[in-house]
Amino acid sequence: MNKKIRILLADDHTLVRQGFRLILSAQSDMEVVGEAGNGRETVEMARLLMPDIVIMDVTMPELNGIEATRRIREISSHIRVLALSVHRDSVYVRQMIRSGAEGYLLKESADTDLLAAVRAVAQGHSYLSPEVSGVILKDYRKHATNPVDLLSAREREILQLLAEGRTNKEIASLLNLSVYTVDGHRTRIMEKLNLHSIGELVLFAVRNGMVS
Repeated sequence: MNKKIRILLADDHTLVRQGFRLILSAQSDMEVVGEAGNGRETVEMARLLMPDIVIMDVTMPELNGIEATRRIREISSHIRVLALSVHRDSVYVRQMIRSGAEGYLLKESADTDLLAAVRAVAQGHSYLSPEVSGVILKDYRKHATNPVDLLSAREREILQLLAEGRTNKEIASLLNLSVYTVDGHRTRIMEKLNLHSIGELVLFAVRNGMVS
């Protein structure tokens, strides 16, 4: 017989917890081992019960779900957190994911997606409600800063040539620039990317797909 997924329910609304308990307990592969009504209590119960999954309401009194998730991850990296929220704003999703949650489920879609989300997270996968995955993608594009973007087109060009093993003199000849100008670009590239040697520069270029 397969081991059941042990679940801790954390929500400050008793009726919500009762509803989820009914859904989860009806599954042969799941078992609700505890309930908590605020973030502080959730952290303590997680420490005590060591569940497989905590279904965590994001906005709870005393200690919010974001901070509670952070503390639970410090207790054990084996406890997985599935965030549950009425909020589809990217700031909540982003903060929960940063805190260590493996999934983010909107309460409005919990009746159809809850079981799939729990099973996915229990198996080590991530789960995002379809309604928030688009929001997260847009937010990521807006906030993600790739160090390559710090460089001008000319600096990216010179970075690639340097990574290919060209000397300043060769690059100057190829791009019709003075050696002094190339050297200035090289210095700025190293400063912008916080690199301290040609070896680091080559590694950076390889990692960012600029050279193979």
